[in-house]
Amino acid sequence: MTERVLLRGIFALGKKSHDVLLTKTRLTWTPISPETPTGQSCALRSGTLLLEDVFAVKVKRRRAAGQQVGGAVLGVALFYCRRRGRRLLEETLHLHNASAEHTHTWFNTVRELLTGFSGRPKSLKVFINPSSHRKEAVHIYRDHVAPLFKMADIHTDITITQRKGHTLSVMKECELDEYDGVVCIGGDGSVAELSHSLVLRAQLDAGSPEETVRPRLPLGIIPAGSTDVISCSVYGVRDSVTATLHIILGHIQQVDMCSFSSVGQLIRFGFSAMFGFGGRSLARAEKKRWMPSSRRREYALVKTLARLRPEDCQLSFVAATTSEDLSNCRDHEQKLLPVSQSEGTESWTNNEGLYLSISIMSIPCLSPHAPRGLAPNTRLANGSAALITVENTSRSEFIRHLKTYSSSTRQFSFPFVETHAVSAVRLRPRALISWSEEDSEEEGDSKTTPIIQSQRGSSPWNIDGELVEINNEVLIRLHPRLITLFGEDVDEADEIAVSCSCI
Repeated sequence: MTERVLLRGIFALGKKSHDVLLTKTRLTWTPISPETPTGQSCALRSGTLLLEDVFAVKVKRRRAAGQQVGGAVLGVALFYCRRRGRRLLEETLHLHNASAEHTHTWFNTVRELLTGFSGRPKSLKVFINPSSHRKEAVHIYRDHVAPLFKMADIHTDITITQRKGHTLSVMKECELDEYDGVVCIGGDGSVAELSHSLVLRAQLDAGSPEETVRPRLPLGIIPAGSTDVISCSVYGVRDSVTATLHIILGHIQQVDMCSFSSVGQLIRFGFSAMFGFGGRSLARAEKKRWMPSSRRREYALVKTLARLRPEDCQLSFVAATTSEDLSNCRDHEQKLLPVSQSEGTESWTNNEGLYLSISIMSIPCLSPHAPRGLAPNTRLANGSAALITVENTSRSEFIRHLKTYSSSTRQFSFPFVETHAVSAVRLRPRALISWSEEDSEEEGDSKTTPIIQSQRGSSPWNIDGELVEINNEVLIRLHPRLITLFGEDVDEADEIAVSCSCI
């Protein structure tokens, strides 16, 4: 069915005149070419621009040096995004016409059509972590994000976070009805804190502290960290312009999250957790905060591998049911979800033994160091989390397993590695064991001697890149489509460059 033409006019694109047509969904142009001496017209090359990819329209003017307003009209400029793989690039289409009346007619019509796209934010609450990674977040926002928001006529209210927990305190008091979305410029820790805060605020607004409530506002993530696992999983690339354009164009998707609790108390909401090797390497890295992030990460990995020890655990899980109903769900309205289920209705599988690593991930966890993801068999909203267990094995075999994340699709083709799609996991360390780093560096014998702590001891967990010390059993539950993120589903992120060579 042919769309009705709203406007038709002549504009110059480059140095050639074009016949330009505007419909409700697209702009098309065809070069106007004179006939040849033989009476035959030249071959024409037309072009098309979908209005769903256009995020701003401006009137072009010629202004003298120092002139701030007015100036001779030159035509219309349309700012749009162009795809290159997973990246979104900012592009401009210049339509030249010196008629002010003609130009303003087109400008007003295109602007009215753009306002008709639902879901595009007009006001955003922005949180910037100035300390993330190389302290680049403020510069990333000022140089790459703010100009695009301004061009798209998006109002922003900015908070520069000063300390851990600052985001949560602001979110508890913020008037969220004024905004169409929330944006985080920072690393995984900043994103995890804001995601957690959004869910807690939704519970507070609904007056349902015992239920998980889907937040009304979507969350946009501008990557500014050292690994940006959540951002890479959502966009497929670590690129601030791509992330910003997804936010401006209102691309949204609902994403699974997990709740982490211990002895009946909620610890936090998050996307991923690692126990064992992942938790202990992060604990070592946190003791060396004075090091550059890449050196700190490599130091922690090497030291933890050198002193590799298994964790004695009781591990239980509930296998995930089919997610077909969830994948067909398309409602984006606030919805109450149960924070827990009756354990009598669930079928738990129980294991116990020695594990080098246990990971629970509700998203693929893509990163520059794992371009296909730490959990490549899960998706952002498939209604299940990936449980990945690595049983006790030799150091050399464990290193072989780690190396496959950077280049192979066969991360789990080892007899000591198991994967399960789960909806709940319960993990109980059977002995709270730590390894004295100070003693091990000074006394060779202590490298093989575990130190049994008192019951006040705790085990390190890596939850979304943040170190969390927990001294009891941990219960993890998946909550399907709990949070809405700006972005789109990513099947495979081939464009993420591999930069880790520490193993």
